Amino acid sequence: MHKTLATLNANGIRSADRRGFLRWLRKNRPDVLCLQEMRALEADVEDELRSPAGWNARWFPAAKKGYSGVGIYSREAPERYDQGHGFELCADEGRGLRADFRDLSVISLYVPSGASKPERQALKFRFLDELLPWTKSLLSERRPMVLCGDFNIAHTEIDIHDPKGNAKNSGFLPEEREWFTRLLAQGWVDILREKHPGERGHWSWWSNRGRAREKDLGWRIDYCLCSPQFAPRVQRAWVEKKAGLSDHAPVWIEYEAAP
Repeated sequence: MHKTLATLNANGIRSADRRGFLRWLRKNRPDVLCLQEMRALEADVEDELRSPAGWNARWFPAAKKGYSGVGIYSREAPERYDQGHGFELCADEGRGLRADFRDLSVISLYVPSGASKPERQALKFRFLDELLPWTKSLLSERRPMVLCGDFNIAHTEIDIHDPKGNAKNSGFLPEEREWFTRLLAQGWVDILREKHPGERGHWSWWSNRGRAREKDLGWRIDYCLCSPQFAPRVQRAWVEKKAGLSDHAPVWIEYEAAP
């Protein structure tokens, strides 16, 4: 039996719904959906968006209204949820949510962007430094696990449309790329890259400037990172570039359910 999992930075769940999010959800029926940048409190949205029929839903919003926030929708009820990302920095920004199922743990993660100003880039570097011990501890559980979300980093030159032109821009700084290499060295498997080695064009985000989406000038900054115990179960990985729900695209994996 095969199941599917998707991750999406919604750039505002209400905005995504105006673009057809609930129709997309009912049509595609992911077994698990990780969401980032929901930008809403549960009380701010209609019941069907807060907890769609047929899915179990858990939100972890930011304390600041209309900002950040993550969520997980799943067709199977998890055995438990865990809010947070393992350390205090940005703990009130709704950046990490975990769901444990019988045969799989799923984490929705939203790494801060550093693009707005130098202070935010400095905070992003601090966040990344503190994230590595946590991601290492997750792997030490030796469970089937997938770490999903918007990392706000394009790892290699084939993960961005213009590597030379963006070499000094947040999201493709040498220090950020080196950090991502260290993350993978812990044992995480970048499953889309494993399934599509050497291929360009698997963008998951496009700038709103310069008709980037129309020209397909994008970045791959949304990932499904699998633990070694889970990666062999993944059959396919792809980006749904034409979903049109946000400035990001859903990243999907199809995997074998445990017996």
